[in-house]
Amino acid sequence: MAANLIFKSADGGQTWQDISEGLPVNLPEDGIPRDGFLANDNGIYLRTGDAMYYSKPNSTAPFWEKESSPGNLGNILPGKTGMLAFNYGGGFSQKLNGTGLWLPAYTDFPGKSIRTIFETGDITFIGCDRGLFKSDDGGKNWKRVYDEGWVMKLVASNGVLVATSQRGIIRSTDGGENWDNVISEGGVGIAIERINGGFAAITCNTETETRRVRTSYDGGKTWQAIDAGLPPSLYTASITEVGKYLFCGHPAGIYRSSDKGKTWQLLLPAIPDKVFNLSVSGNVIYAIPRGGGC
Repeated sequence: MAANLIFKSADGGQTWQDISEGLPVNLPEDGIPRDGFLANDNGIYLRTGDAMYYSKPNSTAPFWEKESSPGNLGNILPGKTGMLAFNYGGGFSQKLNGTGLWLPAYTDFPGKSIRTIFETGDITFIGCDRGLFKSDDGGKNWKRVYDEGWVMKLVASNGVLVATSQRGIIRSTDGGENWDNVISEGGVGIAIERINGGFAAITCNTETETRRVRTSYDGGKTWQAIDAGLPPSLYTASITEVGKYLFCGHPAGIYRSSDKGKTWQLLLPAIPDKVFNLSVSGNVIYAIPRGGGC
């Protein structure tokens, strides 16, 4: 039986359940791609090898059902009209809601080295090693709007766009036409998430060789460090929010804060040589242990 592949908490992190049953036991070492899992209001999808699996928030053992797979497109993300899948080589596909069909998407995108796709309103962004590209006509035409290194992930809230980049955390207030660097420490942006009233981010500080965790409650203009109560680490992986709690995936385990990051409590100790990546579906939080260098 598969074990220690994914954990779930439905009570604010107080208790955790191993929900690996139903997944194949012969997964390759670290066989889940870093972006190969997606949580939304319907549950969680897990992409591994050449297959995809789905688990409902209230699933009981075995927890996973096999889903239609987007072929060799290992990264999955939410889209406006259905799940999106892509690979680094420049292949894109979109799942038709309510069906098992995956159809080609964004076939006119001119680049490769793809890192992310983000759809908001009538605009689509694609982040790649060459920067960030924008389309406002469904992907027929593309314009590069950021050219200072790769862009990995974008989120939007109240007209503000924030993204992880090769130079830290960048921000736009004009629909992605122009970008300002709002966190820069000579390192890169690791994670960015929407939280209630603002954003949370993880960046790499190359001088101290640690990762910093910060929040912003003024639309990404200013950022406050919230990691004083966390052990310093170069491998802090994820930050997210469920209800009144912030959660942090750290090499020591999963930490929770009830006071916006002033203090932290260790809830679930780490698996040796792993760090938890966190994802949220409603009030359910999922934790996937990944290799410590991710």
